[in-house]
Amino acid sequence: MGLDDKIQHGAEEAKGKVEEAAGKATDNERLEAEGKKDQASANLKQAGDDVKDAFS
Repeated sequence: MGLDDKIQHGAEEAKGKVEEAAGKATDNERLEAEGKKDQASANLKQAGDDVKDAFS
């Protein structure tokens, strides 16, 4: 896994946090849920990369 992947996953997680916060602030449940989904997806990708790194 390269540094580019780590940066991309970190950016995806940050985007999700912003979306979630914006959804909470505007009482937009769809936006809040989208933010949570983006964060979960980024965390899953990061975990997969960590496993790959452990076996490399």
